[in-house]
Amino acid sequence: MHRQNVRRGLRLNIRPRSSTTSWTTVTTPLLSRNQSHVARINLLNSSAVDSEGNSASRSYTYPKNSTVINERHFYQNTVLMDWVNKAPRPVSLRQLAFFGRKLTPEKIISSANFVQVELPVRLAHRVRDMQQLPFAVVSNTHISPVYEQYYKAFDKFRKFPLITTLEQNDEFCNLLTELLDEHLSIIPKLVMGAIECSMADCIDSDRLDSFMSTMLCSRISRRVIAEQHLSLSKTFRANQGQTELPHDPNFIGAVFLQCSARKSVSQCAKHATALIQELYPDLEMPKIEVEVQQQSKDDITFPYIKSHLDYIIGELLRNSIEATVLFWQKKHAKDPAMHPHPPPITVSISNTPQNVFIRISDLGGGVPQDVLPHIWSFAKGPRSLYRLQNFKQVPTLAGLSDEVGTGIERSRIASAFEASDTFLRTGRSDIDPEEDPSGIKNSLASLTSRSSHLKLGMGLPLSRVYAEYWDGALDLHSLEGYGCDVFLKISRLGNQMERLSLDRV
Repeated sequence: MHRQNVRRGLRLNIRPRSSTTSWTTVTTPLLSRNQSHVARINLLNSSAVDSEGNSASRSYTYPKNSTVINERHFYQNTVLMDWVNKAPRPVSLRQLAFFGRKLTPEKIISSANFVQVELPVRLAHRVRDMQQLPFAVVSNTHISPVYEQYYKAFDKFRKFPLITTLEQNDEFCNLLTELLDEHLSIIPKLVMGAIECSMADCIDSDRLDSFMSTMLCSRISRRVIAEQHLSLSKTFRANQGQTELPHDPNFIGAVFLQCSARKSVSQCAKHATALIQELYPDLEMPKIEVEVQQQSKDDITFPYIKSHLDYIIGELLRNSIEATVLFWQKKHAKDPAMHPHPPPITVSISNTPQNVFIRISDLGGGVPQDVLPHIWSFAKGPRSLYRLQNFKQVPTLAGLSDEVGTGIERSRIASAFEASDTFLRTGRSDIDPEEDPSGIKNSLASLTSRSSHLKLGMGLPLSRVYAEYWDGALDLHSLEGYGCDVFLKISRLGNQMERLSLDRV
């Protein structure tokens, strides 16, 4: 690629791959802190892929009638930079849970202002990340709607006034619920866009995976703090006038203080077995044997977001159960009477004062060598087209004057930060919670309960993002022709902060 410096910008000349490839020129102003620069980019017509997995000719142009992806708005929006210059504030499970005890109007309003300022900060960083990608990625038909949804949500949150009354909080909760529902389809869109961009060679796979991990981890963080506030607001309204809430003390909003590793494994095993049985009704399912290694008789418990834990364990068990059934059937197809039962799957649970460890061991034949390098990747390597076709069958998972930053905007940001700062000054008190806290549509629901015949290939990479979010870990060891061991580490200290280093903000 030939690069030539020009006055006020940079011209990028990219040679077409073949004589049939045409050129499209898009002027993209590049924003620096003090000065806008103009660049003309000659872009390749190869960002889309057809149904056969081949690059389909298309032009990298701004979408027609888009109010946020256009020449003026996309790179010259200084309002966005005012928020990007703010650093997000990490939270712990204990901080999220604190407001569940002795809820008062002041605590609810403080929580609301924290969420109202934290969400636009985190959204602004993600919008800026997308602006810094190759334009071929952002112009993808799945990625561009994500960009528009993110920017419009950012714009609505930043314009919401300072919250000073419970009535204003009710309005804010309505906005939160509306946007959470609208964003349920973000994960399928992101993954389909990532696969298509990888197949079209629009972006390096390592950079793509880093971008996807950042986007998904940030998405988790936003939904956690938003859903927690909605849960606590609902609890307060339902029990207004009561300072001590008569509910199961193991729940605080969306946080479950006493997650049991054994119970979670047992519940997920039943659900995963039932899903795989639907796919193979004539085959016997393997037994799930749970071994708990501990010195005391007390159950191994830890604070966690239960929907996150159920998703991780459920995905791992689904993989193990199906692999075991298919490998056992293939291996003993000629003499089924000699081997009437598939081998069991062993789940071992142990703990230390700091962590809980869960190992899932199966005899499902392991991961093929050509697939193993891609199991943690969202691009999916040689199985990209197959995964893309399946993803398309998944249902919903869960003005110009404003484009110039002003002193008023920065003053609004400063006031919002000051008003929301009380939320982070939380103690370490015991908390009374609400069971089944929010009634909010779970963003993982459509993935967890999807039909088992849809092989999406994102269970492992997405599970790792969820595990690492609260400073955990997920790893897999495979012996092809034999089986797999999957290791999950969970931090049992509720004061572990979010992985903002992974979150890139």
